[in-house]
Amino acid sequence: MQSVPFDATDPATWTLPVQGYLPSDSARAQISQAKKQIISDCMKGLGFSWTPAPDLPRIGGKTFVDWRYGIHDMELAKQRGYKPAADEQAAYDAAMNSGALDGTTGGADAQVLEGSGIKEVNGKSVPAGGCIGESNRKIDAEAASTETARQISAETFTRSKTDSRVVAAFSAWSDCMKGKGYKYKEPLDASDDPQFSSREVTPQEIATATADIGCRDKTNVAKVWFDVETEYQKKMIEERAVQLNQETEELDSTVKKAAEILAGTR
Repeated sequence: MQSVPFDATDPATWTLPVQGYLPSDSARAQISQAKKQIISDCMKGLGFSWTPAPDLPRIGGKTFVDWRYGIHDMELAKQRGYKPAADEQAAYDAAMNSGALDGTTGGADAQVLEGSGIKEVNGKSVPAGGCIGESNRKIDAEAASTETARQISAETFTRSKTDSRVVAAFSAWSDCMKGKGYKYKEPLDASDDPQFSSREVTPQEIATATADIGCRDKTNVAKVWFDVETEYQKKMIEERAVQLNQETEELDSTVKKAAEILAGTR
């Protein structure tokens, strides 16, 4: 993920220990681009042009931790409640409306792409699993999944919520919200409230979100939660060091392959 200077008041600048074992944005992009290159070359070699689906623009949190513990930008909340910035939402919607799909027609090109029901085309053999299968053999997507790191991230998020220090912080936040007329047990209960699930940003949502952030700031709940989860992650990283280091080596190897493919040296 993007590296930014640490600011104790801004969760977007915080970094959890497990992030060191997860693929960075640049690594993910490199692997994705290499796979697209392999597929494109494969399709071209079989007589088809292929346009990959466009990457959707980022929406919501800007870093791994940014929105992990909930919203924190008061100015944005005053305009959008719990929703992403309007320009981000508009860009995302425009990309979706233009069709976030690849350029296949659903005919023979789709069969060649996926390797379904066709073994030969234009006198050439279709790779097992189609051109997608070809890319998966040349670039091991599983190596970029860093399963152990993802498991640690999920487990520590859940376990940290039951830690006495976090429970106390949740209680303080809940009491603060109660004083403002809102009944929520935990901070994420507010943003997950079904009444705020529509696309419309209502005055009620804005009022709740701004009260939420006010109570977050007062109780320091996000930083307490982050510090506790950091402790849990350090312990689990130590316990699973062998698996994590193996996955890191596999990821590094995959990124290197991707870079060589994009550079035309592999």
